[in-house]
Amino acid sequence: MKISEQWLRTWVDPDISTDEMVEQLTMAGLEVDATEAAAGEFTDVVVARVESVEKHPDADKLSVCQVSDGSETLQIVCGAANVRAGLSVALARVGAVLPGDFKIKPAKLRGVASAGMLCSEKELGLAEQSDGIMELPADAPVGTNLRDYLELDDTIIEIDLTPNRGDCLSVAGIARELGTLNQCDVNEEVHEPYKQAIKDTFEVTIEAPEACSHYAGRVIQNVDVSAPTPVWMIERLRRSGIRSLGAVVDITNYVMIELGQPMHAFDLEQLDACINVRYASDAEQITLLDGKVLELDTGTLVIADNRRPLALAGIMGGENSGVSEQTRSIFLESAYFAQETIAGKARGYGLHTDSSHRFERGVDPQLQVLAIDRATELMLEICGGEVGPVTEVTTASHPGDRQPIDLRHERIRRVLGIELEEEEVVDILKRLGMEVKSFKDHWMVKPPSFRFDIEIEADLLEELVRIHGYNNIPRTQPHYQAGMRELSESRQPLARLRQSLVERGYFEAITYSFVDPKWQAVLDPEREAVKLANPLSSEMSVMRTTIWPGLLQAVRHNLNRQQSRVRLFETGQVFLQADTGLQQVDRISGAISGAINDEQWAENSRAVDFYDIKADVESLFGAEAVIEYRAETHPALHPGQSAAVYKHGDAIGWLGALHPRVLSALDLSQTVYIFELDLDTVRQSHLPSFRPLSRFPEVRRDLAILIDENISAQSIQDCIRDSSSEILQEVRLFDIYTGKGVDKGLKSVAFGLILQDFSRTLTDQDIDSEVESVVNALNQSFAATLRE
Repeated sequence: MKISEQWLRTWVDPDISTDEMVEQLTMAGLEVDATEAAAGEFTDVVVARVESVEKHPDADKLSVCQVSDGSETLQIVCGAANVRAGLSVALARVGAVLPGDFKIKPAKLRGVASAGMLCSEKELGLAEQSDGIMELPADAPVGTNLRDYLELDDTIIEIDLTPNRGDCLSVAGIARELGTLNQCDVNEEVHEPYKQAIKDTFEVTIEAPEACSHYAGRVIQNVDVSAPTPVWMIERLRRSGIRSLGAVVDITNYVMIELGQPMHAFDLEQLDACINVRYASDAEQITLLDGKVLELDTGTLVIADNRRPLALAGIMGGENSGVSEQTRSIFLESAYFAQETIAGKARGYGLHTDSSHRFERGVDPQLQVLAIDRATELMLEICGGEVGPVTEVTTASHPGDRQPIDLRHERIRRVLGIELEEEEVVDILKRLGMEVKSFKDHWMVKPPSFRFDIEIEADLLEELVRIHGYNNIPRTQPHYQAGMRELSESRQPLARLRQSLVERGYFEAITYSFVDPKWQAVLDPEREAVKLANPLSSEMSVMRTTIWPGLLQAVRHNLNRQQSRVRLFETGQVFLQADTGLQQVDRISGAISGAINDEQWAENSRAVDFYDIKADVESLFGAEAVIEYRAETHPALHPGQSAAVYKHGDAIGWLGALHPRVLSALDLSQTVYIFELDLDTVRQSHLPSFRPLSRFPEVRRDLAILIDENISAQSIQDCIRDSSSEILQEVRLFDIYTGKGVDKGLKSVAFGLILQDFSRTLTDQDIDSEVESVVNALNQSFAATLRE
């Protein structure tokens, strides 16, 4: 937001310099981005009047002008198309210096003498572009120094406000802050009384009471729309970054900058029957003031009459109902729209206006009638007219009185670490527009209607320290009482899991929780993702239900840049819809692609496979964890190269190769293996405990069995453990064979059984009995036989 320092000082004029004002505002949380002069540096430029204009004898595009500067008449050669007799202009006399150290000297243009220069806004540093010379009001005093006439010795202050400070998007709001910071009174505008000359009104209805809870309007008849905007208003608007568009529009813009209430003026003759605030019909169209034609959706709030939409509520007016040169009667409107109704709508249509900027951040719900009255006062002063009464419609959802907040004495010292006098606390809060009632050990504080951001005690504490001054907080030596924090030994630190993957060649990635709905649908089609109401872009419009979309985008990004070997992992939250509401679940996910090792001379490389990523997953668990991999199907994973991961019988995630269809849909150029696990379950581990070693020797017996090729090794191991006694200490799978000597449909699986007792040495009979029990169990469960 840009604001003129001169304009600001008409509201509040503390005895401080511009630099001190900038410092105060920035330290109070209203960060000043930049300051600039209201005009370029120039000297000896005066108001003059063109007495006559003749064509240049030797140049079609030049004119020879006789110009009076109040003391003499000068001959000036000018090339501007808009020069004409009777025009008041800015004259740079001989000896004047314009911005860029451009000195005006006597000259001859195509043989005709010229004793000065008629200047444009661009040449004076008042605008970036200009068409022709600067046109001044007809009553501009000839001979007056232009800097004095336009009061150009001014500074434009550009303030970058945070979204919660919509109350400062006006001269009044900034003045209120400066008055509080400097403990001086704010000189609010005193509005001149005006006579209500007519009884004309225009009907207003609200069909969307939650979106628009207050609407005020007024009919003004016999308005002279051709009346020139006063130069002081044009200059204040220019310094606020708004160009003059005619008196009526300038007045509504002026009130918006002055008070913070966006307004609009309709051509009364173009309105049909009544004003209706409603939501647009599907595919309803509107042509805006800038000529842009929009097709609206049903979530867009519009101001309409009985025939058509007239304006996008809180954003921009329509072309067909705006003020034109033929307008004689207007309907001034001022409304309060709910922030959530306007938020994101302008951007959704490729727009951003001063009006939408304010409504998105919140407008004072008590400001509408005051703005109407201020605009009416200016309208009568500049354009004349006959004024009717204000039409007001207020719905039940309109914000009422704010609830008081309890501010305790002891919380100031405890939270802020400083002592504030009671008088200072009350003075700060009252200057900020709050109602304060004092009690023995606390205050009851009612925030003003324009401070949406103050809701709890902490907000009041922030206001106190902000106005007291962060630089005024004394430096003190911090002190605290250290205490031992409980650290669970049965829960792995997240840092250890990360380090484990880094040691295996992974790099950690951090991706957005907002993902492309197309990627989300491809990778997790069975879950419905949470849609964002106001997304940054269409490619980031849903919340992820799996980490894979962001992680695989990072994989693709690397593959597209000739990084064929990729190993990435990420820890973060996914967002799942459940009957109990939105659940945020911690996950750990990884992806690998390319060669198993970097290119080297010592050994040949190979492509990564399922067992490589399975080994990476196993490295995350403690030695005591019982992990199973079951052949199950996932819509994003390759059948036969994927598995569900179970820990102690509970499903905790997936791993496997991406399905070829998914590779194609995501434009991935090579095979990618991925995993995703529930992070909390992975981090759970058993507390280590000591078990004495046996003093007796262990015995190994190897078994090679023939079994159906579709039976997993895990199933065989489970059967062996279930059928054995406590002397079986370990089962080692050391060979799987199919081919010559093994019938089709079968496979040979070889296990090593490690047997040991803790109280005696095992006999041959003990060992044979144990082996026989295992073989019988395998035969009964799987029809397995010993391989000869």
